[in-house]
Amino acid sequence: MLLGDGDGFVRCACGNVHWGTNGAAGLLLSDPERGVLLQRRAWWVHHGRTWALPGGALRSAETAEQAAIREAEEEAAVPAYAVRLTATSVVDHGTWRYTTVLASVRRAIDARAANSESTGMRWVPPHEVADYPLHRDFARAWPALREHVGRQLVLVVDAANVVGSVPDGWWRDRAGAAERLRDRLAVLAADGIPGGEDGIPGSERWCWLPRIVLVVEGAARGTASVEGVEVVAAERDGDTTIVDVTRQALADAPDDHVLVATADRELRARVEAEGARPLGPSALLALLPPP
Repeated sequence: MLLGDGDGFVRCACGNVHWGTNGAAGLLLSDPERGVLLQRRAWWVHHGRTWALPGGALRSAETAEQAAIREAEEEAAVPAYAVRLTATSVVDHGTWRYTTVLASVRRAIDARAANSESTGMRWVPPHEVADYPLHRDFARAWPALREHVGRQLVLVVDAANVVGSVPDGWWRDRAGAAERLRDRLAVLAADGIPGGEDGIPGSERWCWLPRIVLVVEGAARGTASVEGVEVVAAERDGDTTIVDVTRQALADAPDDHVLVATADRELRARVEAEGARPLGPSALLALLPPP
């Protein structure tokens, strides 16, 4: 077999041998109707005849997300346009790392074994996954992964409250201040939100690829949406719109993690009553790139 970019075994500092000279990644794809997609590995591959995720070695010029999507298409005929990435979880051994890329289906997918590295694909309900003869490393990771399967992080931002938390002259140009916040949020949407602090779910191994909703009001109502940030202009008062957005997000996907960035005490209590978690403006601003 001819080895390609990134192919090859690594003798890891953990004492085990892993595949992928640049590390490896796999796609944990979930469908609310069918469960998670597992691949039965062919007898001749590393840890053959076990069940795991479609995935493989990273090429030198691609991200873990790109590698996971590519491998899922090559091995399971999963088209990239049919999945929505929601999070990543990394196991880092120092000399080698594996990234699980979590995703949900955008539309029906007819997954199948698309190359010789697998002998079958199967949608498995999450509560049955542990009953399968799993790849050693996937078996270890599964309990932590299962908690967040099919769940997205939704960040609802109270633009007026967050902008107003920093005395930088925003009151002279409220619309411009909202646009600057929107643009910084767009970078956050692309880079992801690390887990494990300030009430953000997951451990330090997690990075969420969020859906971000920016609620604007008053002079900022003309702010337009951009890639990664949906802007909602308040029809009435901003607080009511934020509660409505929060309620709708949880009605659409009750298991999603919904955070609301605001320091307003009354609003924080209202969104907590809906099932969301508040996030302080200072915690949000610490996540954003410099203005």
